[in-house]
Amino acid sequence: MFRALGSLLFYGRFLRSFSALGFRRRADEWPEFAPDFSGQRWLVTGATGGIGRAVALAANRHGATVLALARDTGKLDALQNEAEHPDRIRPVPADMASIAGVRTLAGNPEIAAGEIDVLVNNVGVLRNDFTTTDEGIEMSFATNLLGPFVLTGQLHENDLLAADGIVINVSSGGMYGTPLKLEEMDCREKSDYDGMAAYAMHKRAQVELTRYWNEQWQGMPAVHVMHPGWVDTEGVKTALPGFRTALKGILRNADQGADTILWLADRRPEPPEEGIWLDRELQPEHEFSFTRKSRHDAEELADFLERCARRRAAEQG
Repeated sequence: MFRALGSLLFYGRFLRSFSALGFRRRADEWPEFAPDFSGQRWLVTGATGGIGRAVALAANRHGATVLALARDTGKLDALQNEAEHPDRIRPVPADMASIAGVRTLAGNPEIAAGEIDVLVNNVGVLRNDFTTTDEGIEMSFATNLLGPFVLTGQLHENDLLAADGIVINVSSGGMYGTPLKLEEMDCREKSDYDGMAAYAMHKRAQVELTRYWNEQWQGMPAVHVMHPGWVDTEGVKTALPGFRTALKGILRNADQGADTILWLADRRPEPPEEGIWLDRELQPEHEFSFTRKSRHDAEELADFLERCARRRAAEQG
């Protein structure tokens, strides 16, 4: 009962801003947007569905060569066939939940062929069931956070991220509902697992990782974090059917969810000290006082993730 009431208050607070109503209200004031990404190399994770697919197709349409990373080779082929310029879609079959596999991506011929101008850490999954990977990691933690952390670090260490480029972390408005909690992130027991809470924590962590990478890399490349609002994706349909049914008429479409990613890639603003982008505007990282009360900071988060990745590598032998 209390959780249902909390959800109602949470969704009511953000309804006008995160729904398609908020997007359309803001978009009415925007000038025409015609970016030119010619000559750029993009790497988009989760590129075959929802927002990732919309980003990949739009970047391709506006001139970029897109390294499309996803698990399903059939969907990668379909993405390439649908693209306006199929020769500029480069499929990269990979599972972001496999940390051992992610560690090899910097050596993938498509990825290693040149600097990446735009990295979009888009992949994300909300799982209501507790499932572990072959490496013994809770599936959503591996997919949403640990895999992207390892990938981004590997690309930077191998000088594959262009210094004047941009990394865009795709978070979620759900992160407004939780502080950063390291101790609950690497869940080992089914009885301790809460899929919605885990997803929110992963997305809160992306905000902190953005701060960490900007501090470490001094804007070379710049790292930004955004959230797309409430978008009608297959993930929402599967994981949040009640939410989708209640708000189906006013959920955003994938192109609306992708808009700020494309805008950031085009404008490349200086990284702010804090904040998260929504609809081309910088918004506060916190909307509730309790989410500020974390015992952990960005550096502790990065150290925690590094230890998780190393421990799993050691356990795998």
